[in-house]
Amino acid sequence: MPRSLIRLSCLAPLALVTFAGAAVPTAAPAQMVVFDPSNYAQNVLTAARSLQQITNQIASLQNQAQMLINQSRNLVKLPFSTLQQLQQQLQRTQDLLTQAQNIAYDVQKIDQMFQQKYFSIAVSASNAQLIADARSRWQNTVGGLQDAMRMQATVVGNITSGKSQLSSLVGVSQQASGALQTAQAGNQLLALQAGQLADLTAVVSANGRAQALRAAEQSAASEQGREQRRRFLTPGSGYQPGSARMFYGN
Repeated sequence: MPRSLIRLSCLAPLALVTFAGAAVPTAAPAQMVVFDPSNYAQNVLTAARSLQQITNQIASLQNQAQMLINQSRNLVKLPFSTLQQLQQQLQRTQDLLTQAQNIAYDVQKIDQMFQQKYFSIAVSASNAQLIADARSRWQNTVGGLQDAMRMQATVVGNITSGKSQLSSLVGVSQQASGALQTAQAGNQLLALQAGQLADLTAVVSANGRAQALRAAEQSAASEQGREQRRRFLTPGSGYQPGSARMFYGN
């Protein structure tokens, strides 16, 4: 073997060992973890503040939701109404007023009737006419008294109905879920009170009419009595004495 080949064969393993040693990396020194207390505290504080902000936002949303719920309750209508019953009561009262006998609640008719029957007694009227006018005035008085009593009976009947309505309205007003229901219950209570005042006004009017007719009848009767006395005392056409029999057959 040539000497040069022997030298190369001896140097090849050495070169491989040298290359392998150069290719293996050397171990780096161990890295140490550093804890910063101030930085950690700052991070915790920031997280707490963020959590508080989220909590406040949740509470705000809850308050807004509750406000919307309350507003929706305030818009709910009252599921109870006494309007129809009140209208029926007022209609009954109005019907009785329009059914007034003989002399109605009309200014023109009242003036006409009083001019004919109450203001003066015609001197030229016959005795039969005087009797007929007196009877007509008496019928007006009796009719007025009957109308007043009918009105009183109707109003007394309305008291029972009004008591039931009042109890129902107070009950629903106490259970009202919102401002609208409370206001509507209050309005119906005011309407009930207005209906009762209307009934009271009708009773007072009917009683006043009856008293006025009675007083007018008495005044006209006094005037008619004076006219009849004048006719009785007038010479010639007054009373003429004649024979009378106290017992039959004598």
